[in-house]
Amino acid sequence: MNAPTHLDKELFSAEEIRARINIIAGNISRDYGTDDILAVSILKGSFVFTADLIRALAGHQVHPLVDFLTLSSYGPDSTSSGTVTLHHELSLPVGGHRVLLIDDILDTGLTLQTACQLLTRQGAKEVRTCVLLDKPSRRVAPITADYTGFQIENVFVVGYGLDYNNRYRHLPGLFSLQFEGTPGAT
Repeated sequence: MNAPTHLDKELFSAEEIRARINIIAGNISRDYGTDDILAVSILKGSFVFTADLIRALAGHQVHPLVDFLTLSSYGPDSTSSGTVTLHHELSLPVGGHRVLLIDDILDTGLTLQTACQLLTRQGAKEVRTCVLLDKPSRRVAPITADYTGFQIENVFVVGYGLDYNNRYRHLPGLFSLQFEGTPGAT
């Protein structure tokens, strides 16, 4: 695997992300109403997106319960291992709830598909999915998100909670990460 060399370019600014999240929150409010819903965030990459989405939902009079699930398929690499590992279960019961499953990026689809199956097996009344980023060129599992922030090309993205080896999560925007040995690297 190649080592990262630098941030390549900003794909979406903090302002663009904030505006898009408000639109997504409006769509979720329209679809769910103010019914009780359980928002389940897949950690770690979606924690910033989830926090901002929950605040935006409150602005639309939607106040979901919130819980967290930790799944991973990447580890220290820049590509998915193809195996999804459950590291932390939910603390709230799912049975009978309408669930909004939130993730940072829909890439191969394996993580989101695994999480949907898990929540369904645990008795969720309904599971809808919301992702900040959609990278359809890498899809392996037959899944699409119900709510999507932005569609992106096949680039490695960091910032706004997304990381490479637990770095870059602090960046307010979303950036592509350049790796040694890839075109344009210095």
